[in-house]
Amino acid sequence: MNPKMAARLKRKQRIRTKISGNGERPRLSVFRSGKHIYAQIIDDNLGHTLAAASTLSREIREKLAGLKKTQAAQEVGKLLAAKAREKGINQVVFDRNGFLYHGRVKAVAESCREHGLVF
Repeated sequence: MNPKMAARLKRKQRIRTKISGNGERPRLSVFRSGKHIYAQIIDDNLGHTLAAASTLSREIREKLAGLKKTQAAQEVGKLLAAKAREKGINQVVFDRNGFLYHGRVKAVAESCREHGLVF
């Protein structure tokens, strides 16, 4: 494992000791790869994913063509917030998954906030 990934996983462990999602405030977890970004809302008590969205989601795949990665991340946040509202989820706990709160991770978070999620 390369040192960057090891450092991220170490940060992730530190974060996860303090953050967990439950039924009333599930966890919004973000993962970014080089090409795509994934976000999901998780109830840790049940171990279930309640809602998920990514740059590979059918609903927004065509819309993302020609957009920059940060703009695509904003669309993912918008889609995830819409799916969460459909299921009656208003409040979440944000889990940046060891990534810095910057760039695409920040774009997803701010887009979710703009479209109705509270965290």
